[in-house]
Amino acid sequence: MRISRRTFAAAAAAAVALVLPLSACGSGGDGGGPADASGKVEGDITFQTWNLRANFKPYFEGLIADFEKKYPGTHVKWVDQPAEGYADKISADAAGGTLPDVVNVSPDLVAPLAKAGLALDLDKTAARYRPEYLDGAWASHQVPGLSGTWAFPWYLNTGPLFYNKSLFKKAGLDPSKPPTTYGDLFADALRMAKASDGKVSTLANVPTIEDFGRYGVPLMNKEGTGFAFDDAKGVELLTRYKELYDAKALDPQALTATPESSGKKFLTEAVAMNPGSALDLGNFKKQAPGLYKNIGITDQITSTGHVNMYVMGVMVNSRTKHTPAAVAFAHFVTDAHNQMSFAKKVAIFPSTAGSLDDPYFTQEDGTDETRVRVAAAKSLKSAVNYTPVLFSEQMKTALRNEVAKALQGKESPEAALDNAVKACDQLLKQQG
Repeated sequence: MRISRRTFAAAAAAAVALVLPLSACGSGGDGGGPADASGKVEGDITFQTWNLRANFKPYFEGLIADFEKKYPGTHVKWVDQPAEGYADKISADAAGGTLPDVVNVSPDLVAPLAKAGLALDLDKTAARYRPEYLDGAWASHQVPGLSGTWAFPWYLNTGPLFYNKSLFKKAGLDPSKPPTTYGDLFADALRMAKASDGKVSTLANVPTIEDFGRYGVPLMNKEGTGFAFDDAKGVELLTRYKELYDAKALDPQALTATPESSGKKFLTEAVAMNPGSALDLGNFKKQAPGLYKNIGITDQITSTGHVNMYVMGVMVNSRTKHTPAAVAFAHFVTDAHNQMSFAKKVAIFPSTAGSLDDPYFTQEDGTDETRVRVAAAKSLKSAVNYTPVLFSEQMKTALRNEVAKALQGKESPEAALDNAVKACDQLLKQQG
């Protein structure tokens, strides 16, 4: 599985909201197994990853061997699940009492498990490890309404915006000066659509919850009990996207676009800008050398001063029979040494404090790949995971449907966002 900005988005899109049976519900951390992680590290545990075996089997086998050598009384069974249906698999395991001891999760997947009392509270059992991680990364697996942290932060990712210098030049735009603000972005997009008679769009995706976050829209109330992205600033953003859609500055197929289809649009030069990561540069070089020669690289556009980041975590099952071993292994997987080792095998970034100061993430060597890596690492130090932990896949669908109605002119931007907030608030209540 390619671990890139696009992959994170695709993985999130493939997941569905976890629905745990009412019998499993409870307050976070209640009814679990032994919460004391201070005992002897021993016993058999199971570790589940999310679509990583195909490309990283030697890495994980070596990681497990190192752990078992460090703790001779342990044995780790590694299972890997495919990307598609991963959330359903976790839900079924949670309901059936077969959840593995240590589980690869994203923040939205850990939230219902924490609410059901199935995730171990690391603030209580592993607080001594807290200083080892970036503040934003540690906080990413906290759940509004619950006191605690429910997974170790693992790998992070973010990425720049790529743009096609040739298409910018043809539209009469300066290819050395890509947009750096939303105002510039919208103006350039309209100009490009006009210059190409609607044949070239600048953007390929409708705004998502993270886009509202980057625009500076408050996403939830301070209590975390309701959504708030239907405020004036949210309406402003959607109104601007409606202008782009009408002018074909937003790709006409954006309403049904996937990260993969958007990438293909950029690859075939039908779209002028697209988010990506250092991994994408290699693909451009192989699949579209003509495009690669004209690739421009610029920062994510944000009104907040903080770029968006994607984060993965490693959760410990609160019902594990071997809490010391499970906590020790989850920490081992995510410690600075092993995260750094993993980051050098694939274009991801460690969530451990100080790791991003390593020369690997700070020194350029003249290549575009390194330039992207260094810039992304710098931005990650203050990056934010804009997608609320409680924002489920059902909520993402509700927002996307309402955004589509607004872009098609079936509803006003105000009505669309009001309806989206109402739908998301209702789903939030159902989460309990």
